[in-house]
Amino acid sequence: MAVRNYAKTGVPLGDGRYEVAIVTWSGLIATPELDTGQPFEAPHFADRSVQILGVLGVGGNVVIEGSNDGVNYATLTDPQGNPLTFNAINRLEAVTELTRHIRPRVTAGDGSTSFTVVMLVRLSP
Repeated sequence: MAVRNYAKTGVPLGDGRYEVAIVTWSGLIATPELDTGQPFEAPHFADRSVQILGVLGVGGNVVIEGSNDGVNYATLTDPQGNPLTFNAINRLEAVTELTRHIRPRVTAGDGSTSFTVVMLVRLSP
């Protein structure tokens, strides 16, 4: 399992503050091993949404996971209680649970599978 680093970019508001950020994991692939995104520590971000982009390939799948201890991860859910398991690209979903760590993890795919996960996070008011 390769761990892919994330890139974080602040989104400036009109008054120069940064209450919103974009976190991007690029190049998540399925072969020769299933990649995992570097966990993003985000307990201070109340609102989160994730978008999946890239090439699905044959059987490609990525899940969004959270953890409070940084060791044991579970699949997070959308507001309807559905697991954040993506087997289609260009999907956008809200994340329900507030966890200390959040990461994407590729669970299936072939040699053409390549995902980018883009997460928008907003500071608590």
